[in-house]
Amino acid sequence: MRESRDEKRKRVGRILRGLARSYPEATCALRHSNELELLVATILSAQCTDQRVNLVTRELFAKYRTAEDYAAADPKELEREIHSAGFFRNKTKSILGAARRILQAYGGRVPERMEELVTLPGVARKTANVLLGTWFKKNEGVVVDTHVFRIARRLRLSAGREPEKVERDLMALFPRSDWTSAAHRLIWHGRRVCRARNPDCAGCPLRRECPSAGEAGAG
Repeated sequence: MRESRDEKRKRVGRILRGLARSYPEATCALRHSNELELLVATILSAQCTDQRVNLVTRELFAKYRTAEDYAAADPKELEREIHSAGFFRNKTKSILGAARRILQAYGGRVPERMEELVTLPGVARKTANVLLGTWFKKNEGVVVDTHVFRIARRLRLSAGREPEKVERDLMALFPRSDWTSAAHRLIWHGRRVCRARNPDCAGCPLRRECPSAGEAGAG
């Protein structure tokens, strides 16, 4: 039976309340103490676990403290230092390119506007949303990583096949004030309960609101 717009909005409200009850302390799992560290960590997190990134950045952040430090880094040395995060050549190019762009265009400071952030090498909308929501406390969009993408489709909040479409759908459904917090909570939910394989539908706090609950593979 097709869900009406009003019914969907009421269900979304229950989903957001359920997430808030289950994950009240949810936040970004990437360790950082400033916006530059969060930028570098987010670039490193592509196709890599947050746990691995945090291991890599523990020593990286002790050595490289400013955009100038990264811009002056030896590429081969940086490649070795981030090797275990995977795709180390491309990530090195992105980090060095972003640092140089920050120096040349933004006076050495990470910009805090979407249209400026996406001009940095290695920074697309998802990374920009992480920076804006987590560090700058600006709700400009919804972070759609693999967890958010999967759960949004399982909950039938979006049928989008691209992250950009899923993000637009979630932005239309979620109150703007919840864009950042909801994304953090969905990510925690995806790691702990609504896993890609063998989701724990029986123990899921959202099971009553999930059309996919109990399905093989949960959609």
